Amino acid sequence: NSVPQDITCLAADGRLVFAAYGNVFSAFSRNKEVAHTFRGHNAEIHLLQHFGDHVISIDTDSILIIWHVYSEEKYLQLTFDKAVFKISAILHPSTYLNKILLGSEQGSLQLWNIKSNKLLYTFPGWNLAVTALQQAPAVDVIAVGLVSGQIIIHNIKFDETLMKFRQDWGPVTSISFRTDGHPVMASGSPLGHISLWDLEERKLINQMRNAHSTAIAGLTFLHGEPLLLTNGADNALRIWIFDSTAGEGRLLKFRMGHSAPITKIRYYGQNGQQILSASHDGTLQSFSTIHEKYNKNLGQGMINKKQAKRKGLKNCESMRLPPITVFVAENARESDWDGIIACHQGRFSCSTWNYQKCTMGSYFLKPENWKKDKQHNTTASAIDITSCGNFAIIGLTSGKVDVYNMQSGMHRGSFGMEKAHEGAVRGVAVDGLNQLTVTAGSEGLLKFWNFKSKMLIHTTNLSSSPSIILLHRDSGILGIASDDFSLNVVDIETRRTVREFLGHEGQINDMAFSPDGRWLISGSMDCSIRIWDLPSGCLIDCFLVDSAPLSLTMSPTGDFLATSHVDNLGIYLWSNISLYSLVSLRPLPADYVPSVVMLPGTCHSQEVELLEEIEGPNDEMIDYDSPEQLNEQLLTLSLLPESRWKNLLNLAVIKKKNKPKEPPKVPKSAPFFIPTVPGLVPKYLSSEQDTDAQQSKVINLGILAQKSDFCLKLEEGLNHNKYESPLNVLKELGPSAIEIELRSLSPECGGSVKLMQSFLKMIEAMLTTKRDFELAQAYLALFLKLHLKILPSEPVLLEEMTTLSSQLEETWIHLQSLFNQSLCVLNFIKSALL
Repeated sequence: NSVPQDITCLAADGRLVFAAYGNVFSAFSRNKEVAHTFRGHNAEIHLLQHFGDHVISIDTDSILIIWHVYSEEKYLQLTFDKAVFKISAILHPSTYLNKILLGSEQGSLQLWNIKSNKLLYTFPGWNLAVTALQQAPAVDVIAVGLVSGQIIIHNIKFDETLMKFRQDWGPVTSISFRTDGHPVMASGSPLGHISLWDLEERKLINQMRNAHSTAIAGLTFLHGEPLLLTNGADNALRIWIFDSTAGEGRLLKFRMGHSAPITKIRYYGQNGQQILSASHDGTLQSFSTIHEKYNKNLGQGMINKKQAKRKGLKNCESMRLPPITVFVAENARESDWDGIIACHQGRFSCSTWNYQKCTMGSYFLKPENWKKDKQHNTTASAIDITSCGNFAIIGLTSGKVDVYNMQSGMHRGSFGMEKAHEGAVRGVAVDGLNQLTVTAGSEGLLKFWNFKSKMLIHTTNLSSSPSIILLHRDSGILGIASDDFSLNVVDIETRRTVREFLGHEGQINDMAFSPDGRWLISGSMDCSIRIWDLPSGCLIDCFLVDSAPLSLTMSPTGDFLATSHVDNLGIYLWSNISLYSLVSLRPLPADYVPSVVMLPGTCHSQEVELLEEIEGPNDEMIDYDSPEQLNEQLLTLSLLPESRWKNLLNLAVIKKKNKPKEPPKVPKSAPFFIPTVPGLVPKYLSSEQDTDAQQSKVINLGILAQKSDFCLKLEEGLNHNKYESPLNVLKELGPSAIEIELRSLSPECGGSVKLMQSFLKMIEAMLTTKRDFELAQAYLALFLKLHLKILPSEPVLLEEMTTLSSQLEETWIHLQSLFNQSLCVLNFIKSALL
């Protein structure tokens, strides 16, 4: 778990890891959980030393406190005068019970017994500040590193100097001894070099130049093994193995990130597992979202790789290219030739990179009259690669847009007669079929070009000067970030602005589309990250971060959003919560105030609170109940399956097909079943009905003559002019039962003219309310089929039929016009050439 501030120093014993931050330090168990926290210093802690069941902490005011680890109580406190003895190093000498050795910036050393709280001995030193103390494999022997670069091998028992060494690279930052039988000592320097000293012959045996690009923060030989572990301020951890006869260390394993803030990040490939990142340190690296062992370093850009390698100037500053500002990658032909192109700060030529070989590419893409452009301080400002991986398009600050072949690196043409734009080119993009090229200029023009003929097709005036453009090739949607902090979305097929988003209060640094093209994600200097829903044109999410986002990219699989921030070395991953839980994508209100969210992996407790906030609207969304009819003007269908109403006119044919060939046979021993009442919805027969059936088998003719429930409901509906109850009865019946009920409405089958009139009024009410439209058609069709001979002979029914017919005709004419309009639009979309 993370701590609130930057960690200043570390110490560890066999069970706990101690980490100091500010004037507090904590003990971690299992390298994860904070088990103890120690508070008591008033200044920043800069030294920690474990000491059995105790731990020693020293702050910048030279106050030394000894703590009991498990009770978190102070055991002893020593205060030193900074002007006389300012502590700069601490060591517990081997076999020296209850004793510690302290080094000072004034040069003297003191040996203390912390159990009796006594100063045992003071070493006068060498009048130079002590920067490092290290125990040698021999008892009583200590290596002392000084600010002048001297290393003193000193016997503290007799206060004698055994030998002296001197490195020419500044103060000694760290010292370590080999313990696998070789008398070798290693020392680190502020320049990133490591010196290897032979203690028997008392001489320098080897140098490991540029082991790190910055100062060596720490180096340690692993016990009993020829392995040296080093780390530095360049955000790298390296293991060197000494397996050669020359005694030089060979790089065995490493874990490293960028040593300077990141300028640009982009997902590479379609599996969403690699993120390419460029940094101010000049390197291009690939980070894996699966495991760190898949990370790659594509190296540092060189002006002339062959010359640098031949002259051994690989690490010479004069041969290095400036940092990468913008890059694009395409993996369609990555196994054939270079698939990455990058713009460098202040340079007019663009470099190519090869992802598979993990190296800089073969070409520098520059215009034919590059000498003239170089004189006018022209630089490359916008780049893109076609989806096929064959061509690169580069826009310059002079307004020119050139096309290059990625395989040969040759110039293949330019857009426009002399130049494409009057101002600097702010963005270029090519569609997925290599038919259309879009360029944006600082003068506020958006131009559409034919990719093959390089001819201008269309020009669009923008309301403000564009700063970034981003194309989602699958949907043909172009996002444009302007200098007035607005976002515009343009459809490159119709060449019209389809969405405009306002809300950012600072320069928009980067944009990203979701894989399906529904979301546009933007990051701005106002420290906000906003997610815009393109179909609805609304802001659906917004949050603030502590540091402004410089670059962001969405995974091709849609599971992560990766961001990089100002003055941060790392890439932060945000998971897409809509993939694993229900999220309400409702628009945020106009007065919504975004909350500050900690960067991923910084605070465990606030992540829990954030999840609780997100779960709130989910419950409301789950409880939402859709109304039966959204609008009274809309035709609404029922939720009944088609088998209930579609085959009402063909029941006779269905019954004839389903007629059994022979009567059912009674099984010899029928199993026990609970008797049920016949119907679509199974209902168990009550015990009273069973007893009645067993007591009497005489048929009551009065029961047979009784009217059905549907007929009774129709009679009530005729009186009250409400027909919901008879309709609900019909909805619960099957096709055969519906036919029986409608057949029984005629006077010949026990019904009456009033019942038939009530049924027609029920159909009329269904058409008026425009609900259950298909049921009304099916029921009316069956009714007309059964009673067509009786209807003309009854004047009441004939009048109802006339009213119902005009209502039906009006409804169908309206529907037919809507159908025809929709069919025309569909045919136009399928056949028209846009």
